[in-house]
Amino acid sequence: MDEGQQHLCYIEHLMDTTIRNLDEAIYRSAKARAVLEGRNLGELVSEALRLYLERSADRRPSGSLGDLEPEPYPEGCERLSEEIDGWVYATGRETG
Repeated sequence: MDEGQQHLCYIEHLMDTTIRNLDEAIYRSAKARAVLEGRNLGELVSEALRLYLERSADRRPSGSLGDLEPEPYPEGCERLSEEIDGWVYATGRETG
């Protein structure tokens, strides 16, 4: 390198990865959108994840679970929790 000459080098931290259980229709739509916008799928997914993470950080609740008010069961479902326990844990109780 000549004296007085400066070189600026950018290193991008990119990675290849596999995403499992991705809905095929969503994948195809995203890939088509990326092509229409003149970019690759990785760029589109990176932007989507960045926006999602920014939005999620803004939506964090400020209170605690103790601040939540319980809602009553809808009419006719007063024993729903007990019925579900019977199904899940097979307690042998008759339900209904």
